[in-house]
Amino acid sequence: MYLIDPARHTRRAFLRRSGQLAMAGTALPFALNLAAMGEAAAQAAPGDDYRALVCVFLYGGNDYANTVVTYDADSYGKYSLIRGGDGEAGGGIALARAALARTELKPTQALPGGRVYALHPSMTGLADLFNDPEGKIKVAVQLNVGPLIKPLTRAQYNSGNRRDFPIPPKLFSHNDQQSVWQSSSPEGSTVGWGGNLGDLALGPNGGSLFTCMSVSGNAVFLSGDQALQYQVGTGGAVRIGAVSGAGGNLFGSATVKAAMQQIAQRESGHTLENEYTKVIRRAVTAEGRITEAIGADFASGTFPLNNNLADQLKMVARLIRGRTALGVKRQVFFVSMGGFDLHDDLIARQPGLMKNLSEALVDFHKQMDALGVGNKVTAFTASDFGRTLSSNSNGSDHGWGGHHFVVGGAVKGKAIYGTAPPVSITNTVSDIDQWHVGQGRLLPTTSVDQYAGTLARWFGVPDDQLDGILPNLKNFGLTAPSGIAYPRNVGFMG
Repeated sequence: MYLIDPARHTRRAFLRRSGQLAMAGTALPFALNLAAMGEAAAQAAPGDDYRALVCVFLYGGNDYANTVVTYDADSYGKYSLIRGGDGEAGGGIALARAALARTELKPTQALPGGRVYALHPSMTGLADLFNDPEGKIKVAVQLNVGPLIKPLTRAQYNSGNRRDFPIPPKLFSHNDQQSVWQSSSPEGSTVGWGGNLGDLALGPNGGSLFTCMSVSGNAVFLSGDQALQYQVGTGGAVRIGAVSGAGGNLFGSATVKAAMQQIAQRESGHTLENEYTKVIRRAVTAEGRITEAIGADFASGTFPLNNNLADQLKMVARLIRGRTALGVKRQVFFVSMGGFDLHDDLIARQPGLMKNLSEALVDFHKQMDALGVGNKVTAFTASDFGRTLSSNSNGSDHGWGGHHFVVGGAVKGKAIYGTAPPVSITNTVSDIDQWHVGQGRLLPTTSVDQYAGTLARWFGVPDDQLDGILPNLKNFGLTAPSGIAYPRNVGFMG
């Protein structure tokens, strides 16, 4: 029989485990840490203070260079040449410069060196949201985010000295980097950081079961020693077959269904059977609470898109609308979309992905504003990795750092954060080529810990608990010898 050791689930025990992982030199995950922060944030939150984070994971490794596109004439010319284009006409996997005029980003504060960016031409909705000075929902762009254990230069990366200059395990591997972002370990991990904090949350607080919720199937980042991620589908709570508490009969008979429910949930003297029935009872109870909380679907036209990401975000919106019934003050949601592993057909296939992402985020946040929680819900993107700047015939290969979006009423928007990377692929280690590790694979200048810590502060995690939840964060908060600043708070949240 598995015996629960309460000492393993105290905050002190959790922090000890956190420190052990940090000393092992592993890169802390992004989405997982944020899921984990629910308990710490909820403890510090006033009774009426609700906040939610929505992680939008882009599976496959999104191509950063055609998502947030360098647009000033000098940088664009280099981008076009590297990607096989013919000047401003584009070509190869370079977008035509004229096509970017509609989505040019116009931040309040200009970037150093005259750098200008535009979004992919299919992302007009998100570009308009970014550029709108009066909009209630704000958009920020964070440049060159990726897993880092400590500040790192290209020379240190090339040195091979992993004792002094550790790097995340198994870079450039899809499964491993997805797992690193979600569980701080390569593929094969069975426990995520979200699950570890879920263990802490499964106390007397009845709403804690609904703190970390996935609308995208199983994700290792919510798996713990005791805690299970709570999954819902785009249609609502997952039904528990014949014993489901939601309507309907079994074999056309309410009596048969009632009998099956009684059998499946009855107490037993057999330890294993009794544990199984506890799971069934919990599942049935949770299903009923979710079904009640989400209520009826939104009115026709509220979410006009017909794609899976929009459907996932619509379910998140219904769960947020039902937050009072679920008894939660802090929630982290996980949604995702795939198809970003574009070694081939980048120009043909990325536009649909970018359009779906842009429009789904815009529609979701319009609904958050309509619900009166626009400044209480923040969405952010994450991905396996960025990709190479250089062309792989008609696609791009696996990379490291990438550009990401943060969207919500509390975001300090109309701004681009981080250090603009050079547009280069050469193998020299000059200043201009410092921030990639070959082929335009960006060496991150903002770590996922900094990104996560900035969101965590807004979420309500006290500053003195951040290093326990994000142990590698202690390696940042300084200006490295390279001259790049690595602030603990990147600054995109109000």
